[in-house]
Amino acid sequence: MLRAPLRRLWLRIHRWIGLSLGPLLALTALVGGVLVVALPLDRYAHPAFFVARTAGDATAAASPLEPLRQRLLAEFGPDTNFTLRPPRRPGETLWVYVRGKWEGTLYLDPATGAEQGRRGTHEGAYNLLFELHSSLLLEDTGKAILAFAALAYLFLLVTGLVLWWPTRWPPTLRIALDRGLLRGLFDLHRTGGALLGLLIAVSVFTGAYMAWRPLGNFISTAIGQQPVKPPVVPKGAPAGTRLPLDQLVARAQEEFPGQPISYVQVPAKTDRPLRVRFRLADDPHPNGIASVWLHPQTGEVLAVRRWQELDAGNGAVVLIYPLHTGVLGGPVHEAVTALLGLALGGLGLSGVWLWWRRRAVAGAARSNALSSRTTS
Repeated sequence: MLRAPLRRLWLRIHRWIGLSLGPLLALTALVGGVLVVALPLDRYAHPAFFVARTAGDATAAASPLEPLRQRLLAEFGPDTNFTLRPPRRPGETLWVYVRGKWEGTLYLDPATGAEQGRRGTHEGAYNLLFELHSSLLLEDTGKAILAFAALAYLFLLVTGLVLWWPTRWPPTLRIALDRGLLRGLFDLHRTGGALLGLLIAVSVFTGAYMAWRPLGNFISTAIGQQPVKPPVVPKGAPAGTRLPLDQLVARAQEEFPGQPISYVQVPAKTDRPLRVRFRLADDPHPNGIASVWLHPQTGEVLAVRRWQELDAGNGAVVLIYPLHTGVLGGPVHEAVTALLGLALGGLGLSGVWLWWRRRAVAGAARSNALSSRTTS
């Protein structure tokens, strides 16, 4: 059992970390839980974005990609980077992520190339929630803040377990809901944190891992591995125009014949390689990590890498991403992920409310005591 001075120290650490970063953790956790449900709702509410107009035409062939690239550059400018996401199921639209003067997503009919709609990065409820959850709407700064908050959660978990640790085993996990709201919330906060803390820690850590990518390089370096970096276009490369995008993609497919393409990342500058990502059967990542990098002007293959060939820190993303989103275990895992997000949100908000309520009760007791001494 902790001595009283040491216990007060642990309690003070737990309290002030929770009060300073608890609301932030609660917000991102609640939004993350909502996102699990919001994705299918977004698709249901906006069928024009996700269902191709030629979905019922089984004979419709995919539209060539090079005319599409030319059209995008004409509209958004030559300095625009864009990523193509081909349809993954019959009847889906072709998505184009645009990063330039305008940032957002275009939704195209893959058979005709006709635009069916577009949304900016922060437009629409789902996009806004996703950006809030992943970066607090602050881009890289927000991701670093979230990584720091995730580290703070580990301190909250440790200090909370130390304060909860019982002197006798097995511990009593009773939650008294018949002794007032304050006591009931205290028991829920204390027991819920002890029982779910480690599971929530997995969700928090995986989220921080994805939000702050330098963490992967740090882990690889710490265990003595050299982080695997993307290839670069050799200097002094021959000047000229790009090869047609369809030809480059076909060249990449020769490395993984018959495998579905997940993304085609097209850089604006010719001194950066074009990347084609594939979803291989043995890849746990739902979007696929296996990649082929190509010289955009000559079509030379600069590198081919499967997820097993990455360093440990960056290769771990193939498991961390589906573990965080709940995709790894199917609908049951997704439901658990959503519930853990709600649980962390509840722990954060209940901790702040308990602190505020106890201060109010203590203040009222002091006022009553002072009034009693004054009248006597």
